[in-house]
Amino acid sequence: MSRLGVAHLTALELAPIEWVREAARAGFSSVGLRLHPAMAGGIAYPLLPGSQALRQLKTALDAEGVAVNEIEFVELTPQVDVAGLASLLESGAQLGARCLTVSGDDPQHSRLTDNFAALCQLAAGYGLRVDLEFMHWRHIANLQQAVALIAAAGQANGGVLLDTLHLFRSGGNAAAVAELDGRYIHGLQWCDAPAQAPTGEGIIREAREGRLPAGQGQLPLAGLLDVLAPEVHWSVEVPCLAMGAPERLAQAFTMTRAWLTSHHTPLL
Repeated sequence: MSRLGVAHLTALELAPIEWVREAARAGFSSVGLRLHPAMAGGIAYPLLPGSQALRQLKTALDAEGVAVNEIEFVELTPQVDVAGLASLLESGAQLGARCLTVSGDDPQHSRLTDNFAALCQLAAGYGLRVDLEFMHWRHIANLQQAVALIAAAGQANGGVLLDTLHLFRSGGNAAAVAELDGRYIHGLQWCDAPAQAPTGEGIIREAREGRLPAGQGQLPLAGLLDVLAPEVHWSVEVPCLAMGAPERLAQAFTMTRAWLTSHHTPLL
């Protein structure tokens, strides 16, 4: 297998066991799992710690030789119950996950910082990182805001998840990533898109269902290859509703691998 992982949003209609099997068939070595809804009413596949469903999923992961990188997705809103996320974290730890992905959705910076710090402290007890993903339409909307929040929280297991679509749509670039202390960047999600961003709500629809595999759009992805530390985890996030899940996963893997190979990037 390659070193590429794949985010669950790429084929969120697949329940965990089928998702793991199809991701492995496509060639991915790790997966993300949407165990918590990214928004009210959103698709998610919660698993109780120690449950039969969790054990069956662990068996499938072991059989396919696939690791869990991230569990997701928690919105850090003013109402978030950090202590109530302990079960989610425990399930992630039992599956061997490395991190939890969150977003910053609180306009009060001090409260958001406190909640992020508290969640990092809780996650540390389960051996997990907390990776903050910025998005243009959320309160933590860009790379600089994400890094500022993590620095203010002061937790060693806090970091940034870079999504290439969100990076470039929020005005970021490879030079901005290169300026950062490497300890802040834990993961990168590859995708591509047209150079021109959609307007209004279109930018959210693009993120959720309109991405392209690397090399199929016009985002300046190549510059990131020179500024990322070798230990950064790479995954693919390419939701596209125009084809079935197995075909979507196969295309996402094949095209991303081809693009990386064309840029002389080895897939270990």
